[in-house]
Amino acid sequence: MPLSESDLQELARARHLLEHPGIAARIAGIAGKPIERTLAALPDRVSSMIDEIARRSISKALDVAVRTMDPTRPAAAADWWHKLAAGASGAAGGAFGMAGLAVELPISTTIMLRSIADIARSQGEDLKTPESRLECLHVLALGGSSKSDDATDAGYFASRAALAQAIASASQYLAQHGTAKGSAPVLVRLISEVASRFSIAVSEKALAQAVPMIGAIGGGAINALFIDHFQDMGRGHFTVRRLERVHGTDAVREAYLALPRR
Repeated sequence: MPLSESDLQELARARHLLEHPGIAARIAGIAGKPIERTLAALPDRVSSMIDEIARRSISKALDVAVRTMDPTRPAAAADWWHKLAAGASGAAGGAFGMAGLAVELPISTTIMLRSIADIARSQGEDLKTPESRLECLHVLALGGSSKSDDATDAGYFASRAALAQAIASASQYLAQHGTAKGSAPVLVRLISEVASRFSIAVSEKALAQAVPMIGAIGGGAINALFIDHFQDMGRGHFTVRRLERVHGTDAVREAYLALPRR
């Protein structure tokens, strides 16, 4: 079934969201470009600490996020509520700078995943299935590259391909064994792969809150930018998945790649 004109318009909007500049670029629009230079000079010890905080935050957040909503009610996503909650957690954590990250990030990650799950539900995803829940997790990996990726591994479909096998294995495990606490090897592998990408955005956020000229803006404003970025990723991703359920993966991918560049 070919994509209609309205489908193509939705796909174009989704691609615009998915290819929107990342969190560092959004912060740079407010306060210049100190983040990118500082991120490149970040000590390995600090990078490893942020990676571990990101991994722990992700492993704890998803079930908490999804359990707090009715997965069967396809209501419109409440982006504004989640932005307010994320802003409040960022304001509290921002007062402690980098030291507050270990406390603040699990809270803000849970809020973000709840918002992503809310968007997924509004796009027709069945949050009772392991696949849909794990696709919410997948959104945290969009817009960020793993440190092990080469320069050609960029773009939305490349990011999906990089995690496809890990998501499929984790979905199969959860379908067979039910809820797990993240200790199964397939779940550990998926969480680690997502965290390796998500931690790049986390590093940018943490550094932004530590830069004096941005510190005046406050952790709340930075967190609002942070969640706004992942809401865009979620809305783009689940729009593509909804179109794929109607038209098939290959047809949507072909149409996506054929859209004119703006």
